[in-house]
Amino acid sequence: MNVLTEEEIAAQLGGVPAWQRQGDSIVMTVTRSDFRDALLYVGAVAFLAEAANHHPDVAISWNKVTLTLSTHSAGGLTGADFALAGQISRLA
Repeated sequence: MNVLTEEEIAAQLGGVPAWQRQGDSIVMTVTRSDFRDALLYVGAVAFLAEAANHHPDVAISWNKVTLTLSTHSAGGLTGADFALAGQISRLA
């Protein structure tokens, strides 16, 4: 899988507006109603991630879930990151 160019990354970010670039990753923080809802949301994200065989880093802080996507094996952002980001964005 090839790392995207700066131009490709900028174009892809337009399709996932809740996500922001942080270096070689894209990050989104979602606020859920409570801790239980945050865990249920992470379960749904895990289902999508397993199906895509592409896994975000996940941080939970009570009702806030922060997801970070990057293709570590490629050394940066790839189409797989944006494809999964789009699927995750539709969970809300």
